[in-house]
Amino acid sequence: MKQLLTLVFTIIICTCNAQQINQSSIDETAEKMLLYQRANGGWPQYKGDATDYSKEITAELSVKLIADKERLDATLDDRSTTAEIKYLLAAHQRTNNPAYLAAAEKGIAYLLMAQNTAGGWPQSYPDTSNYHGHITYNDNAMIDVMWIIKGLAEDDERYQAVAPPLRASAKEAFPKGIQCILNTQVVQEGQLTVWCAQHDRHTLQPAPARKFEPASLSGSESVGITYLLMAIDQPSPEIKRAVRAAVAWFEALKIEGWNVEIRKDPNQPSGRDRVVFEEEGSTIWARFYELNTFKPIFTGRDGISHYQLEEIENERRVGYGFYGKWPQNLLRKAYPVWEEKWD
Repeated sequence: MKQLLTLVFTIIICTCNAQQINQSSIDETAEKMLLYQRANGGWPQYKGDATDYSKEITAELSVKLIADKERLDATLDDRSTTAEIKYLLAAHQRTNNPAYLAAAEKGIAYLLMAQNTAGGWPQSYPDTSNYHGHITYNDNAMIDVMWIIKGLAEDDERYQAVAPPLRASAKEAFPKGIQCILNTQVVQEGQLTVWCAQHDRHTLQPAPARKFEPASLSGSESVGITYLLMAIDQPSPEIKRAVRAAVAWFEALKIEGWNVEIRKDPNQPSGRDRVVFEEEGSTIWARFYELNTFKPIFTGRDGISHYQLEEIENERRVGYGFYGKWPQNLLRKAYPVWEEKWD
């Protein structure tokens, strides 16, 4: 596949260079994305965050971005690369600018190259050091990729302009990704549960990332995975079983009668605090549930897990979403419709 994708790279570049670009077909944001794109087709982050394309690119920054083209720091974190691909394809539809399609196709080729042998996607590629190489559901990194691959594989109208060899490769990549999802769904005491935010690419077992992201069951990322599985037409028995098991787990682990919010607190180092409080009719879920016990856990930058949110440092309490309502709409709206359709 990598030889095919290299050939596609070459075709894309030659096609783009061979066409005249009308200046009236310029999209300023897309132009910035072209500048930020790495030579391998992916996009980086700067200072740990997704690129803010509303900011002006100075002459100095432009020179730096051109000089950095060969850097191997492209990532899928925080929708990096996937967001650019989708925007560039939409910009191409609006402007008919071939440079935008070429850049998007190069990004798609990058995604296809980044898929690992287990069928999953890492947080970063080709830098797969440390936790960057894990199969990464965290912040929906792999699932954002899978929605693009799904659109390509199903010839969605948004992807009609994409080169046929890339769409053909996506048709092979998508079922491998789905199988990876099914293979990584965690089994506890013989029962399917949900997923960890990241899984070891070799053993497929739950794996830790940053110190405050332990190997655990995810009440957040598992929702995005379930939505993707529910979007598959004519789901197999294995997919139906995976969805129903995840939904049953969300139902069993919901925390009823409680809510969470950030409040001003001058006694805290940040001047704020995240507080859990009783509220009738409210339901929340924890971001991390301890393996085997299913207890909500909260971990600070020291890597030590606790069973109460207030036991970790203020900076992490207010700086990370340890509680949320992620499965709420899935359980109330999407799943009942899906179940009625496929029961």
